[in-house]
Formats: sequence, structure tokens, C-alpha cells
Amino acid sequence: MADDLSAVAHFLYEAGTLKQTRRTGWWMAGVRDPESIADHSWRTSLIASIIAKLEGADPARAAFLAVWHDSQESRTGDVNHLGKKYSSGADPEEVTADQTAGMPEVLAATVRELVREYEDKETAEAICARDADKLECLLQGIEYRSQGYESAQRWIDNSRGRLVTETACRLADELLGQGPLDWLRKALEENSGPDHQRPA
Repeated sequence: MADDLSAVAHFLYEAGTLKQTRRTGWWMAGVRDPESIADHSWRTSLIASIIAKLEGADPARAAFLAVWHDSQESRTGDVNHLGKKYSSGADPEEVTADQTAGMPEVLAATVRELVREYEDKETAEAICARDADKLECLLQGIEYRSQGYESAQRWIDNSRGRLVTETACRLADELLGQGPLDWLRKALEENSGPDHQRPA
């Protein structure tokens, strides 16, 4: 008989709460309705695959690590850096063990291994995934800054300073040299000059 999937089903509902759970640090930058943890995790996974491929690591593994990197926050919420000063914080591996309890062991063991690898920061894929986490924050900061949230510059600067891989550093500099809608102007083959810009 197949393994009982009731615990997996429970977790899928639990993971859905990350679509509503906001990244709280952005409130300090004045962002009234910041991105959700799920929003952040999706683009982090995409970035992780890109960094890993360009760094010669396994892009699928890096993306796999990144997609699970904040999964514990369905139980802990998003505790920003200031909050961590006053709270010892939950151990991601312990939270993951609770979340995966009752799942088929082949699945539970895989998820626990992913979280452990990410937290250990030793493999090339974990380093790429962690850089992706920081680079996504930098990218989101640029987008918020362009919407008028000037205080987002702090998050941009802090994220840039914490990058490790050459690819992430180069990509950060490229992102800093572009505007959030430069891709659209390129796609529409518009001249980048102010006299040629049209509303999207």
C-alpha cells in the first residue's frame, strides 16, 4: 500500500500561508504592502539556478535548496534582522523536522537534508542559493526604490556587501546599472532616451 500522504497534504496547505506572509523588513523602509515570503522564494530559486549554472555548480540543486530556504517561516513568521537581535530564533532544522513529521521517510529525509545543506553553507550549491537570497533582496530593493521608497537603499547596499560568488557580484553590478523597466524598453525596441519612452 502507498505511503500515507495526509502529512504531505497538511504541509501543502501550510506552505500556502507563505503566499500571505509578508517580508517584514520592508515595513521599516516604508513599504506598506511588501512582497510575500512566497514571492521572494520563487525569484530566489530562479536566481539560484542562474548563479549556479554560471558558477559551474548544479543549477537544479541550487534552485531546490532555494525553494525550501524559507519554508520554516510558515511557523515562525518572517523575523527581520532587528527582531533577531531580541529573539534567539528558531532552529530551521528543528522546525523542518516538525513540519516533515509523518511524511513518507524518503520525502522527509530529502527535505531535512536540503535544509541542513543550506544552513551549513558549505556546498557550492548552498553558497549559490544563499547568494541568490541576497541578490533577490537587492533586486527587490531596487524595484522598491524606483517606486519612491528611498530607504530601500539600505537593503540594496547591505545585500551587495554580503555577496560571495563572482557571478552574483557581477550580476548585482549589472542590476544596479539598469532600471526596472529597461527590459521592457529593450523588448519593445524603444530608444532608452527620455524623449522616446512611452508608458507601459
